[in-house]
Amino acid sequence: MNAIQTERAPIEWAGFACDALMRAYAPGELPPAHRWHYHQGVFLCGMERLAEATDEARYDDYIRGYVDDLVDDRGNFCFARDELDAIQAGLLLFRLYERTGQSRYRVAAGKLRGLFDTLNRTSEGGFWHKDKYPYQMWLDGLYMGGVFALRYANAFGDPELRALALHQEKLMRKHMRDPRTGLLYHAWDESRRMPWADPDTGCSPEFWGRSLGWYGLALAQFLDLLPEDEPARAELEVAQRDFLQALIRCQDAESGLWYQVVDKGERPDNWLETSCSSLFVYALARGVKQGVVGFDGLEAARRGYSGLIRAVAEAGDGGEFVLPNICIGTSAGDYENYVTRPTSPNDLHGVGAFVMACAEMEDLVAR
Repeated sequence: MNAIQTERAPIEWAGFACDALMRAYAPGELPPAHRWHYHQGVFLCGMERLAEATDEARYDDYIRGYVDDLVDDRGNFCFARDELDAIQAGLLLFRLYERTGQSRYRVAAGKLRGLFDTLNRTSEGGFWHKDKYPYQMWLDGLYMGGVFALRYANAFGDPELRALALHQEKLMRKHMRDPRTGLLYHAWDESRRMPWADPDTGCSPEFWGRSLGWYGLALAQFLDLLPEDEPARAELEVAQRDFLQALIRCQDAESGLWYQVVDKGERPDNWLETSCSSLFVYALARGVKQGVVGFDGLEAARRGYSGLIRAVAEAGDGGEFVLPNICIGTSAGDYENYVTRPTSPNDLHGVGAFVMACAEMEDLVAR
C-alpha cells in the first residue's frame, strides 16, 4: 500500500471510488445500461451520501443524469412492477425533488409507492420478494422497499407506509431470525415448496453475507427515519443491537472482513466478501452514532474499514480504484450455491456499499 493511499481520509476514498466509475460510465450507461434497477440505485445512493458530505455539485449532477435518462418530464418511466427490487432506485427521487422542485420526481415516486398496493403478499401481509419467487420473503426486500416507504411517508405525509415497513421487519425477525446465533437466514418460504426450504421453518439454510448487509443497512436507516416518539423504536434498537453483536462475533480476526457465508469462515472454500463487509461497516458505524452499540462496535467498524482499504490497495495496480471479491447477484440456496458464485470487481453492489461505509466512517477514523 503506497503512502498516497494510506493518507486518504475515508471521504476521499469515497470520492476516489465514485470518480473511477464516473470516468468509466456515463450516467445512463451504468450497468445494466438504461434500466431502472437497484444495482445503479445502490451505487448512486452511496454517491448521494458523498454529495451531501462534500457539497460537490458534480455528484448530484451525475445522479440526476441517471434519473433523467429514464424519467420523462411527466414522471413516466419503465420499471418492473412485480418486485421489491424496482423500488430501491426511487430513493434517489426525494433529494432531486427537494433540490429542484420538479413535479416529475414526485410523480415518479408516487408510481413506485403504488407498488405497495399491488405486490403479492404472504398470509400475514409480508411482500413476496418477486412474483417469480412466490410466497418468499428475502432479507434484501427490507432495504429494497422498506427504506423507500419510510422516506415517502416522511416526505409526503403517508403514515400508513410507516406501519407497513415496520410490519415487514417484524415478520422477518419472526420467521428468519436464528435465536442461537442472532443472525437471520437469507430467505423464508411460507409455502415450503422451494428445495432449500426447511420443512419445519421454511427458512433457507445459510446466513448469506450481503442479505444480512441489506438488513443491517435497512435497520440503520429505519432508525434515522422513524420519529423519536414512534412506539416501535425501542424494539427496533434492541433488534439492531443484537444483530450487530452477532456480526461482531463473526468478523474475521485477521482481515477485519466477513465471509460470504458469515458463520462458516473455517471452511476452506468460503471466502472474504467485500460488499457485505462494506454494509456491515456502515451499519456498525451508524450504530455507534445512534447509540445502539458502543466501543466494541466502533472497534469492529474500524477493523472492517481497514480491511476494506487494504483489499482495495492490494487489488489496484497503477493507482486505479478496484474493489475485489464482490459477489454477483445471488438467489437463496444452499452453502454450495453461495461459495461457488462468481465475483465481479467494481460491481455496483459493492462499490455503492463501500462508498456508504467510507462516508459513515469519516469522523470515526483517527488521523
